[in-house]
Amino acid sequence: MKNYQLIIVWAARIIAAIILLQNLFFKFTGAEKSEYIFSKLDAEPWGRIGSGVVELIASILVLIPATTWIGALLGLGTMTGAIFAHLFILGISVGNSDGSYANGQLFVCAVIVFIACSYLLWTNRRSVPLLKNVFS
Repeated sequence: MKNYQLIIVWAARIIAAIILLQNLFFKFTGAEKSEYIFSKLDAEPWGRIGSGVVELIASILVLIPATTWIGALLGLGTMTGAIFAHLFILGISVGNSDGSYANGQLFVCAVIVFIACSYLLWTNRRSVPLLKNVFS
């Protein structure tokens, strides 16, 4: 792998991990906005805590070169759920319990992680057991 490609791969790993990790504080502490979101999805508290655990695992695995594809797959799956929830249930700008609205930051972060994990999965496609023979 060339130097610039290695830099892009590590940038994608770090960006995905940082975004996933920074959301964990709100999920695990039961922040009002996080509880509101998962209540609207009828998944409070188990959906909030469960998705937080998956995101924690994904953020760790995505940083380890040998397990990047697993972390990227977990992150991709989780962010697909988040994006669909925003598009079909929550809205891009998620409302708060007090009636105010956020600016769509959560949706944008989900899209960024989705893109980063998609890129990481693609660059590590030869490591995925089911795809090994297809791309060798």
